[in-house]
Amino acid sequence: MTNVTLIDTTLRDGNQSNWGATGLDTGMMLEIAPTIDRIGFEAIDFTTSTHMAVATRFTREDPWERLRLFAEATPNTPLSFLTTGMRFISWEVASEEMMDFAFRLLVKNGIRRFAVMDPMNNTPAMLNMAGITRKAGGEQIVAALTFTLSPVHDDAHWVEKTQTLCASGKFDKLYVKDPGGLISPDRAKTLFPALKQAAGQVPLEFHSHTTIGLAAFSYLEAADYAPCLHTSASAAANGTGQPDMLTTIGNLRDMGHTVDVDDAAVKTYDSYMTTLAKAENLSARGPGDYDRRYFSHQIPGGVMGTMIRQLRETKRDHLIPQVLEEVVRVRADLGYPIMVTPFSQLVATQAMLNVTSEERYKVVPDEVTRYVLGRFGTPAMPMDKEVEARIRDSKRARELEDEPRMAPLSELRAKIGKHYSDEEFLLRATMPADQVDAMVKSGPARRSYNPKTKPALDLIRELTSRKGLGCVKIDKPGFKLELKTGTA
Repeated sequence: MTNVTLIDTTLRDGNQSNWGATGLDTGMMLEIAPTIDRIGFEAIDFTTSTHMAVATRFTREDPWERLRLFAEATPNTPLSFLTTGMRFISWEVASEEMMDFAFRLLVKNGIRRFAVMDPMNNTPAMLNMAGITRKAGGEQIVAALTFTLSPVHDDAHWVEKTQTLCASGKFDKLYVKDPGGLISPDRAKTLFPALKQAAGQVPLEFHSHTTIGLAAFSYLEAADYAPCLHTSASAAANGTGQPDMLTTIGNLRDMGHTVDVDDAAVKTYDSYMTTLAKAENLSARGPGDYDRRYFSHQIPGGVMGTMIRQLRETKRDHLIPQVLEEVVRVRADLGYPIMVTPFSQLVATQAMLNVTSEERYKVVPDEVTRYVLGRFGTPAMPMDKEVEARIRDSKRARELEDEPRMAPLSELRAKIGKHYSDEEFLLRATMPADQVDAMVKSGPARRSYNPKTKPALDLIRELTSRKGLGCVKIDKPGFKLELKTGTA
């Protein structure tokens, strides 16, 4: 049988899919980093430019510092960065100069592996990106072929893409990226043998989501042909994330496969994440129920989690079924874009606006307009003529047609300021200045975390926030706390 290796997705995709990318901070990651490094993962799916933006915006932590510290704590395990086409943080299409600059900084700060994804599976674009990442110093370059369902995406289509990518000599591996969890066990039986033959000597990986409960079964069917599987610690697994690693390891071994990992370290990691999730009130889920609607709307795990969170925060979660139906319509209107970053976000956002506005396409985000204008390439199928015409003929479309493209780095430097480090400059070039200012003002991130102290820390924060308390004293077996104000 096969020796199967694992990619850990807990910190990036598990966090994004089930916790809206905001569940973990730098201290939480660093606390368990040495244990993760002992496990024997082939790589750690660590970050994307979107995650770097989230760290800056929501936790007010320097994503470059997080990367450096974690890379230092995990010297034996490569950290992986997932590209999302010609963009970095900003939705604006970036220049090759900008992408080269960003990738060199990623390598400098600890990224060793690049998973090269193009949101339209544009093979020339992927080959070009592979060259940029290799030139920047990436040690391992992996083609991320994004799976989808549409009238044109059959097995022959995927075989052709695989042959082109793997015959180029630019990629060390290829992974099938199934963001919607759409590959069933039956589809895996036919798809992966065909892809294995098409890939030749290039090894395959498989990355899927348990959104409708298929991934754990499909992994077992694919393991002989794609003997590297993407899994998460159980607290961040399942739901709209990846299968959990403990169960996957057990199932693989039961089938006769070998999985060469440090079992004790895996259990320690899993226990830590479970305790953390409980302390931070982060949801832990089982595999999603089988729902045939996913084969239509195909919203990937991370976007589904974010969309649900946004609707709940605005007290409109009762609209979720309507939005999902509208996603299907919008995707068809836009020529069946692959439901992966950034298109899954664009389609989901447009669907939400169509449902919550007076009429469909009354409000169109700039990025949807840029998509229609062809900034992201050509979709697999023609767009709906009426929708395309409505957007193209809008006043905003004409304004965006004339908008200047991203300025050269030298001009951006002159505009933003030359006294910033390269890392901070890149954040300021792609994010609002006030968000970066708030991050800098917050200072260095905490470097440790103990989930067992969370209740006590919450109590302290609550007590110290109350006015009129001069002294608080709690003394009981195993716990002693005394707080005094400066004037008490």
